[in-house]
Amino acid sequence: MADEECVEGSGGEEMEIYDNDEGDDDSDGGIEVDDENDEETMLPGKEESSSEKKKSKGKMKKKEEKKEVFLPGDEMEEGDELTYDKSAYEMYHAAQTNAPCLSFDVIPDNLGDSRTEFPMTAYIVAGTQAAPGKQNHVIVMKMSQLDKTISNDEDSDSDDELLDEEPDLDTAMLNHSGGVNRIRYSSIPERHIVASWSERGQVHIWDVSQQVISVDNPAILAGPSHAKDFKPLFTFDGHQTEGFAMDWSSTVCGRLATGDCKRNIHLWSAVEGGSWHVDQRPYNSHTDSVEDIQWSPNEQNVFASCSVDKTIRIWDARAKPSKACMLTTQAHEADVNVISWNRNEPFIVSGGDDGVIKVWDLRQFQSGVSVAVFKHHTAPITSVEWHHTDSSVFAASGSDNQVTLWDLAVEQDNDTEGEGRHLDVPPQLLFIHMGQKDVKEVHWHRQLPGVMISTAESGFNIFKTISV
Repeated sequence: MADEECVEGSGGEEMEIYDNDEGDDDSDGGIEVDDENDEETMLPGKEESSSEKKKSKGKMKKKEEKKEVFLPGDEMEEGDELTYDKSAYEMYHAAQTNAPCLSFDVIPDNLGDSRTEFPMTAYIVAGTQAAPGKQNHVIVMKMSQLDKTISNDEDSDSDDELLDEEPDLDTAMLNHSGGVNRIRYSSIPERHIVASWSERGQVHIWDVSQQVISVDNPAILAGPSHAKDFKPLFTFDGHQTEGFAMDWSSTVCGRLATGDCKRNIHLWSAVEGGSWHVDQRPYNSHTDSVEDIQWSPNEQNVFASCSVDKTIRIWDARAKPSKACMLTTQAHEADVNVISWNRNEPFIVSGGDDGVIKVWDLRQFQSGVSVAVFKHHTAPITSVEWHHTDSSVFAASGSDNQVTLWDLAVEQDNDTEGEGRHLDVPPQLLFIHMGQKDVKEVHWHRQLPGVMISTAESGFNIFKTISV
């Protein structure tokens, strides 16, 4: 890959961040879907391999590269390589760790809100899923010098110093017992708090304030590693099995909900002295594994959960656990993997093993009928998240190696006559980002308008499309 920089974190694990502005042929691909005009100019192409190009030069003095539109499901011939159209992105970078991080969360910073100027800086916290026998970590990352993508027609007019600028990745780690199934950040006054779900059946609470300071101070990173010295603030063993469901309340400081693979949900509350109390009485109306949990963004005692039992349930935490499940709907024809609660409208979006995305209006929840159904992904949905300010926009990811952007406000225009290749996609599908292998999570960065971060087995992407 082009322009790679290797930075060693405090835990001793190598990290790499790549600047994709150089247009490396192995870089990821994105698809800008323009349903009005069916234009192909925003789509990534398939280019001839380098060996084929050399052969062509022997026969002709000059030959233009062969480029074709690639859509999900298309077959690639031997020698073809997928690249991305720079004009479809305002910013696009990739980062990689030795062990994949299959869950992460964005850490808010004090650099200001609604930042649109380049270069950009982002902080995240992630958890590794290392190979058996290898040490796992919670990793705090600072991605900086994230510059604007230079499109081909801008290359000749760009400042040489700008083209030579490389993105930076600083990391600080602490050891984690077992692989991290899911990790979530919470803003607690004067502390950076993180909860992690371990594959060994434990839920840990960490204070990563020191790690956040470390990534801002190269002198600290250059010193001796103290990753082994950090212990969790609190550990809960009561689940007795692993899980994935986890969410902090945005209305009650320090309140957490966790769900496990034996269908039990436990509620946590912060107590004086910097510790937590966990209600030992499980909320267990689900009949199979709890896959995801979301607190209501507006009501302190209401949360939602989804499960392998194919349902989504709405709970009232003020009731006894045995009576707390207030609403239930049979949501999908397969496991319901993920849900996201809209911050501005009474909507929940869900994604299942069936590859289907559904939008639910809580005012009509008991009817069991969703207000929107989208079948575009060809493999299980692994993540969904509403945009934090635009209530009609959400992002999704799937095991089919796609990150998709959707806008419910877009309607079908039957009068439009396109001249390009017909795109058999829903009109609400704005953009398809590709190139990562087995995408696990995608999150919006709330302080960087339009910026998204995704993680997969192949590493991280941080990007901003021209669509949102």
